Amino acid sequence: MIGIWGQHAQTYLLIFAALTSLFFALPIFFKPLLWAKLMLWEIPQETDLAVYFGRCLGAFICIVELIAFRAALTGESVALAFDVLIAVFCFMLVVHIYGAIKKIQPITETLENLLWLTFLVLTLGFYPVVA
Repeated sequence: MIGIWGQHAQTYLLIFAALTSLFFALPIFFKPLLWAKLMLWEIPQETDLAVYFGRCLGAFICIVELIAFRAALTGESVALAFDVLIAVFCFMLVVHIYGAIKKIQPITETLENLLWLTFLVLTLGFYPVVA
């Protein structure tokens, strides 16, 4: 299963990075509270800390996107990009499963586990296996 579509690793990275930049990284970086509202979070009266943490998260997502774009476009460090993505998806699953168990997040965040699991399976499938 791992690397079954490995010959298309760079194309996968390019498509993944483009889509997640548009729907996650850039919206969270530039408008974290708007993104949070769309995800059904209740916005507190005091928002400075939420905006700060949202923009920090957005910045780290942008870094992951840049790693993926670089690997996709140059062919350099493709395996490293996949390793980073696998780590991100595993940690995001832990964060979202914890939130679901504790019932401290909106349903949209709990459903997001399906997205992280899908990304994890796809990333494993496109993992660049060296022959």
